Amino acid sequence: MNLNLQDKIIIVTGGARGIGEGISTLLAAEGAIPVIVGRDEADNQRMVEIITAIGSRTHQIVAELTRPDDCKRAVAQTLARFGRIDGLVNNAGENDSVGLETGDYERFIASLHKNVVHYYLMAHHALPALKKSRGAIVNIGSKVAETGQGGTSAYAAANGGRNALTREWAVELLPYGIRVNAVIVAECWTPLYENWLKTLPNPDETLRQITAKIPLGQRMTTPSEIANTVTFLLSSRSSHTTGQLIHVDGGYTHLDRAITG
Repeated sequence: MNLNLQDKIIIVTGGARGIGEGISTLLAAEGAIPVIVGRDEADNQRMVEIITAIGSRTHQIVAELTRPDDCKRAVAQTLARFGRIDGLVNNAGENDSVGLETGDYERFIASLHKNVVHYYLMAHHALPALKKSRGAIVNIGSKVAETGQGGTSAYAAANGGRNALTREWAVELLPYGIRVNAVIVAECWTPLYENWLKTLPNPDETLRQITAKIPLGQRMTTPSEIANTVTFLLSSRSSHTTGQLIHVDGGYTHLDRAITG
């Protein structure tokens, strides 16, 4: 299926690792030009080399998205180089375990900046360009907003905000033909996830316990599976889809766990 993404300029925050890497790679394979925005220049450059090697175009911008000025600069640099923005993927973030008992004001606010404030700022600064292109926004979210997890109040709050902003923006941007959707992730295998497992006393057993509760296939979701849905939502093939929270999670969030035995 031709997704009509040829030469579309798509900003992908956190686009060099994990889910973001999967999204950037697939967008490039579909002919789009992913603009990778992330704090680590070495990671960004590695992705540039990977995408260039398959004969596609890309660009990278080093930015610390917890700094509001960096969000504004990332959008400005994209426009300076390409003159347009056709899509925005808000993906960067991290479950930093700032809980109710273990956290404090400073860490809670810092986590919101890390996980949701830059979603707003990137969309705010990109909006004039997205109006011109009648582009699309996809927010990456987490099941934690719906299920809870324990010990991660700030991340849960941020993801609740991501979901709410998705539907709020979908309404606000209707007059401009800008579609806004979210892809909700549950248990997806990424470097961050792997690193978290390594901090546990028995990572292999913990992984087996987690995957046993995933209804479809008793396995982790892959970044490429998230990327498939994100890329579709950015494309004109999803031209009448907006305001949706689409769960790519093997049924983890909503299906009865009893079926997994």
